[in-house]
Amino acid sequence: MPASPLPLPLPLPSRTAVAIVGAGPTGLALAVTLAEAGVDSVLLDRQAEGANTSRAAVVHARTLEVLDELDPSGALSAELVGRGIPVSRFRIRDGARLLAAVPFDGLPTAHPYALMVPQYETEAVLLARLRALGGDVHRPYEVTGIAQDPGGVTLTTATGETLRADHAVGADGMHSVVREATGIGFAGSAYEESFVLADVAMDWAPGPQEVSLAFGAAGLTVVAPLPGGSGGPGTRYRVVATVAEAPAEPNLAFVQGLLDERAPGQARVRALVWSSRFRVHHRVADRYRAGRLLLAGDAAHVHSPAGGQGMNTGIQDGYALGRALATGNLDAYEATRRPVALHVVALTDRMTRIATTRNPVLRAVRNTALPLLARIPALRGRLATELAELNYR
Repeated sequence: MPASPLPLPLPLPSRTAVAIVGAGPTGLALAVTLAEAGVDSVLLDRQAEGANTSRAAVVHARTLEVLDELDPSGALSAELVGRGIPVSRFRIRDGARLLAAVPFDGLPTAHPYALMVPQYETEAVLLARLRALGGDVHRPYEVTGIAQDPGGVTLTTATGETLRADHAVGADGMHSVVREATGIGFAGSAYEESFVLADVAMDWAPGPQEVSLAFGAAGLTVVAPLPGGSGGPGTRYRVVATVAEAPAEPNLAFVQGLLDERAPGQARVRALVWSSRFRVHHRVADRYRAGRLLLAGDAAHVHSPAGGQGMNTGIQDGYALGRALATGNLDAYEATRRPVALHVVALTDRMTRIATTRNPVLRAVRNTALPLLARIPALRGRLATELAELNYR
C-alpha cells in the first residue's frame, strides 16, 4: 500500500504576536496555552511531519494537572490517559535485589500515577487540542535567520520567507537556532556514558505494573511498560540503559545481552520495535530571555533521562510561558522556571551518578542506605513528589 501523501504546507502569514520555533511537546503546549488565552501565534517546525517514534515515554502527575488547567472539563488529560498505561510505583533494584519502592498512589493529586505513553501520542493529543482552538503547525519551515529590534522580531526561513512577531520563542531543542541568535550561554557538560533507548516486546519477570530502575556495576537500566504492541507474544516495554559503547541502532541481540548481564534470568526479548543510541548532556541556559527572544524546553535545559523529567519540564515551561505572554508578566517566567530547571538537572544528575557508580565502596553504601531510607514514609513521599514534579506547582 503506497504511503499517504504529506499534506500541503500551510501558507506562512506575515505577522503574528508570538512566533514559536519547534512543534514538539513544549511548542505545542505553548501554542495551546496562547490559543486558550486568545493570543495569536504561529507554530513553525522544520520537519515535514511529526516523528512517529516513542522517544519520551512518561507523563508525570504535574503535567496531567497542567492539561486539566488548560481544559478544566478534564477531557484533555482523559484523552491522553486513555492512550497510555498508568503505573502506580517505581521500584529500584541492584540486579534482581529490591532496594526501594516509590509509590505514587498516595500523592495529593487527581493523577496519582506515572502515565507511560509514547511521545507521539502526547503530541497528537496536544495537536488535536490546538486544531480545535483554530491553530495548527506550519511545516516544513526551517528558520535560518532571526533579528530583533525595538519593535519586534523578524524570522527568515530557508526559502526566504519572513515572519514578523512581537516575540519569538525557541522550543527547538538542544541545538536551538533561537538560543544561538540570542547569544545566551548554555553551561554544562556531557556524560561520559552513552544511553541506549529501545522499545521491545518481551517477557519481563517484574511485570508491567511498575517502572524498574536497576543499578549495577555496568550502569543504570530502566524498564517501563508501554501501551500497544503487534498482538504477538510478549508485552511492550521501554528499555533505557547507560553503556560505554553501543552501535548507533542496537539490535535485538545487543538488548538481550544487556538485560542478561544486568537482570539475569528476568528478560526474554521477543521483538525489537525501535532503538537508538545517544549522548546526554546536563546544561541550563544562563538566561531564558534576551529582549523579545525567549527559550523553553530543551532549548533552555537538557539533562539525564533518569526519572523521565525532560518532556514534562518542557511542557510545564510552555504552559508557564504562555500564561506570562498572555498577561504581559514575562519577568515572572524566568524567575519561576529557571530554578525548576536547575533543580531538575541537579536531581537527575545525582540519580545518574548514584546509579552508575563503579566504586565498590560507594555501591555498598548505596545498597545499604537505600532500603533503610525507603522505610521512612516522609522520604518515600518526598521522592515520589519530586519525580511527579508536584513540587513545581
